[in-house]
Amino acid sequence: MDQKYIEEMVCSRRKLHKIPEEGWTEFQTTYFVVEFLRGLGLPVFVGKANLNLDEVLGRDVELVQDSIERALKAGVPQSFIEETEGFTGAVAVLDTGRRGPTTAFRSDMDCVIVRETKDADHLPNKLGFASEHPGLMHACGHDGHTAVGLELARWLVEHKDQLCGKFKLIFQPAEEGVRGARAMCEAGIVDDVDYFLSGHVGGVIGRGEVAVMDGGFLASSKFDIAIEGKPAHAGNAPQQGNNALMAACAASMMLQGIPRHADGVTRVSVGTLHAGEGRNVIPAHAKLQMEVRGETKEVNEFMKEYVYDIFAGVDKAYRVKSKVELAGESTTLMQCPAIYDKVEEVMKKIPGIKVLPRIHTPSGSEDCALFIRRVIERGGQAGFVLYGCNHHGHHRPNFEIQDEQSLPIALSIYTGFAELVNGIGGKVK
Repeated sequence: MDQKYIEEMVCSRRKLHKIPEEGWTEFQTTYFVVEFLRGLGLPVFVGKANLNLDEVLGRDVELVQDSIERALKAGVPQSFIEETEGFTGAVAVLDTGRRGPTTAFRSDMDCVIVRETKDADHLPNKLGFASEHPGLMHACGHDGHTAVGLELARWLVEHKDQLCGKFKLIFQPAEEGVRGARAMCEAGIVDDVDYFLSGHVGGVIGRGEVAVMDGGFLASSKFDIAIEGKPAHAGNAPQQGNNALMAACAASMMLQGIPRHADGVTRVSVGTLHAGEGRNVIPAHAKLQMEVRGETKEVNEFMKEYVYDIFAGVDKAYRVKSKVELAGESTTLMQCPAIYDKVEEVMKKIPGIKVLPRIHTPSGSEDCALFIRRVIERGGQAGFVLYGCNHHGHHRPNFEIQDEQSLPIALSIYTGFAELVNGIGGKVK
């Protein structure tokens, strides 16, 4: 890999690391991406143009507005905000002008709600590119994913004469909470794609290691729940109140007791619970954020049905009203054996890396699974790769990706795959 691509990619990653933005609020990031791509001469579609708005999940209008104001203060032009129409994400298209397959690469852009460590040994602190947004951090490597996608775009433009067909470069918002892919898929942006490839830094493998994922992602459903009770004086007339806090606590315990399933592993988590107005007031309001996961779509649906039933029961028992909203949802990783050999062929040509056996251990969820399923169900080939790093744990304050070593491997996988399936004279049948 030419050193110029590596240097530019690392530079982009570190700039993006400084401006982490949670799902559906990535206006600074989207502007950075769009300006980069348009600077290469690529047509770029922004915001609503890439989304089926009926399928947008987990988008907080107040957070969006706050992030727009932050972006404007940071120098993002008002004209660009207007172009997005309040929605983040971008898709660039490169048409070589020669007949060939349509190949798509996807990068996610959002961060997680984690406060970055102040440890002096942490590389972003050492080199001055730590998060400038308090309480937000690229603690899952999406800054790296975006940087790889951008440098891939540069490589494709500069090697256009050696390629055929079309390329789509998808920069997805709101992967965390599996909220963004659904709306993009339902907009049809990958319906004409012959080959689709995406990946993730880290995971279960270390620096210098790569692997194809041929399973393992759990189907998942995320919920935002609001419980409305009735306030009352806790000392004078507690019987007049309906306690939303106690209802939320009871529901949380009952959720942990959902029966496990013989047909696959399950997960359940109540991540946040906020309730109450004061120590002497019967709590009238409670809010929960929670999720369930299942090894198959069917197992996840089993878990999901219990969620609705539990809150229906709590409503009756505690005389409250629960509003259960689906805030995100993804599926399992659909297998596509046809693409795995192609990807591993590319991996084996990259010097100095170790190609591990294919990974399918049930673990985590990934919004990209929706893209993969959509492409495969329409006759294309799609896959997902891991390129390792020594990360100290995803979603942790000291997460790190060793960008100078890890990201070039990802770029080499993507450029190698593009050469394999879209190279002139080397087109895969």
